[in-house]
Amino acid sequence: MSKIVVLDAATLMQNDLSLNALEKFGSVKIYERTPKDKVIERLQNAEIAVTNKTIIDASVIDACSNLKYIAILATGYNVVDCEYARSKGIPVSNVPAYSTVSVVQHTFALILELFSQVGAHSQTVAKGDWVKSQDFCYCVAKLTEISNKTLGIVGYGNIGKVVAKVAKAFGLNVLVHNRTPFDGSVSLEELLQKSDIISLHCPLTRDNEKMINAKTLALMKENAILINTARGALIDEKALADALKSGKISGAGLDVLSKEPPNSDNPLLGLPNCIITPHIAWATLEARTRLLNVTLDNIQGYIDNKPVNVVN
Repeated sequence: MSKIVVLDAATLMQNDLSLNALEKFGSVKIYERTPKDKVIERLQNAEIAVTNKTIIDASVIDACSNLKYIAILATGYNVVDCEYARSKGIPVSNVPAYSTVSVVQHTFALILELFSQVGAHSQTVAKGDWVKSQDFCYCVAKLTEISNKTLGIVGYGNIGKVVAKVAKAFGLNVLVHNRTPFDGSVSLEELLQKSDIISLHCPLTRDNEKMINAKTLALMKENAILINTARGALIDEKALADALKSGKISGAGLDVLSKEPPNSDNPLLGLPNCIITPHIAWATLEARTRLLNVTLDNIQGYIDNKPVNVVN
């Protein structure tokens, strides 16, 4: 039977999901979180490592001679030195596309909040403002319809395609910019100039880091809003904060930041026209259940000597 170590289970479990199903594969040790200086100690005798955000680099692999397989509790796999693992004969598997529906839902939650201001109005009711009102209704912020607006989608993978489908159901016009152009896609410059809503759904690469910066923000409409449920480092956060403060763009809805958790001096924190959620677009119970189930299938594939979803 295999010895399995889960390095960082807290975000996956969220107090409503159990990892007991891993026990069918062997002995299991589950850690909610693992600091960098404890990774080697905890993986020392493990055959299978399960990680979400805990880094497994070449030094860890070299120090853990029993390690034979790494299962990543995510789609992104930059937390593991996959090439070095391959050189040591260690397959690494990820979980593709498990969070598509959840991320699309959260994308529109951010869009709708910025257009309908549900949270802002709910807070005033909770404070007693409606009880004191002279009228049957009141508005504390501008309310705007999304129908007939233009949504620009940057990145047209699984998530981007579903965002486009939902957008059309809302009556939005859709523009798409993709790293690999296709018939009907547009340049980034055209998308930024014509879109009322810009939503990022692309992976982070060396080429697109801080693709949203002072120069690209200057191309956007003054009433535009920016949505990011992809990766925080796609945005120059100081430039975005400046644009939001000056009114260069209308608002932003972000589920990701360049550093997570952020520093207290992040310039976007506390801005009234910037909604920030703590990287939860992926974290519905249904998505996390899919994530766990595919991870179980990945481990079963390794045990059967038929590894699946291998990224190296």
